Amino acid sequence: MENVGTLYSYWRSSAAYRVRIALALKGLSYDTAFVHLVNGGGEQHSSHYKSLNAQGLVPSWQDDEGVLTQSLAIIEYINDCHPDTPLLPAAPFARAKVRAMAQAIACEIHPINNLRVLKYLRTSVGLDNDAVNSWYQHWVSEGLGALELMVEDDGFCYGNTPSLADICLIPQLYNARRFNVDLTIYPKLCRIEANCLQLEAFKQAVPETQADAQL
Repeated sequence: MENVGTLYSYWRSSAAYRVRIALALKGLSYDTAFVHLVNGGGEQHSSHYKSLNAQGLVPSWQDDEGVLTQSLAIIEYINDCHPDTPLLPAAPFARAKVRAMAQAIACEIHPINNLRVLKYLRTSVGLDNDAVNSWYQHWVSEGLGALELMVEDDGFCYGNTPSLADICLIPQLYNARRFNVDLTIYPKLCRIEANCLQLEAFKQAVPETQADAQL
């Protein structure tokens, strides 16, 4: 199968993790260009990478049409170009519901807890690791608490097949565990996670299985 594009990725980036899940659910082949977010102060800050992504963030997606940034925009573009195994429901209201759940994660929970924010809290604000972890746990717990009320209970976030919402949820829960967030108080989210992680597409996208995880 011909590769459909190139994903600029870092193994532990939750935003890149989302795109890997989407590509795997679609059964699409693609190339991967690794952008290490830590080595040498972070390869995402290089002039070469910033010529592709002015924000200096991962992921980026490049194909014959050009370069796209922002994981949700990339996923919806891929979904539009490759409509088999749709990642959004057909009905307008249902599509909006799924987008609302996805954005609750990608636009509310994730941005104030990503690598550059946590680094700023340590280096510029002067918080120690305990304080940074407390920050992370507070905001993630608040967001997941709301999401627990938003999701359906039919096996996945909305309906009985994975959608954009599940694609965002699984990386967020992966990161929450890294910071010792208690997830047992979110039984619906944990059931959804268990269902997703049984699927081969989600297994393929797990951070530790990526080629750059050992670099």
